[in-house]
Amino acid sequence: MRVLTAIPVYNEEKHLESVLREVRRYSPDILVINDGSTDHTAEHLAQHTGIQVITHSANRGYGAALISAFAFALEHRYDVLVTMDCDGQHEPARIPVLLEAIDDADIVSGSRYLRDFRQNSSPPQDRLQINQYITSELNDRFGLNLTDAFCGFKAYRREALAQLQITETGWGMPLQLWVQAARHQMRIAEVGVPRLYLDPNRAFGGVLNNGDERLAYYREVIDREAARTLSGVLLCEPWPTHVPETCR
Repeated sequence: MRVLTAIPVYNEEKHLESVLREVRRYSPDILVINDGSTDHTAEHLAQHTGIQVITHSANRGYGAALISAFAFALEHRYDVLVTMDCDGQHEPARIPVLLEAIDDADIVSGSRYLRDFRQNSSPPQDRLQINQYITSELNDRFGLNLTDAFCGFKAYRREALAQLQITETGWGMPLQLWVQAARHQMRIAEVGVPRLYLDPNRAFGGVLNNGDERLAYYREVIDREAARTLSGVLLCEPWPTHVPETCR
């Protein structure tokens, strides 16, 4: 099984070296998407051999970095794509746990709320509440059974990647992903990962630093994708695996 681990980075010179060192222990094939970093990330990457790098000349957003990773994995015919962040919140030692679970799933997603870990830290209250709101909404509307809608530590089968048509370039990208996964009736599994907030004051940027604005943006992504994937069919509750006549 050929596995690629993709790591989107934006101004992550502080964590890059330690993350790459650990990821090499569990994944021989590594792709870093440098999403327009303005610090010394590019210089650090230039010193590494044996990793693939995609460079966005300007910052396009978290979703855009993952769109590049998806395309790379498909083009180079990897069987499984693992995605993880570079801010120290995801432990590379958990990569084998994701890969074990992918045997029976199309997408395996880490969950910071599935079980307790000794090293868990408390999330910022607004992030916890928004995660709970959005996770519950996805479950209710689309028949999912998620406990953490936003964790970026994931594994995807190649066949699942080929069905996804991700266009959301911002932080709301995972929500478009979940709507499409439900639409394609993908097998989804969650595995517990530690909840590590090394910098609880880290900002999203712009208007998304405001919790109300962020929640409205997330819901707009969900509504837009639901309307698009249903191609004008009225949304039923929960997400229909077969659209009854009354919903047409």
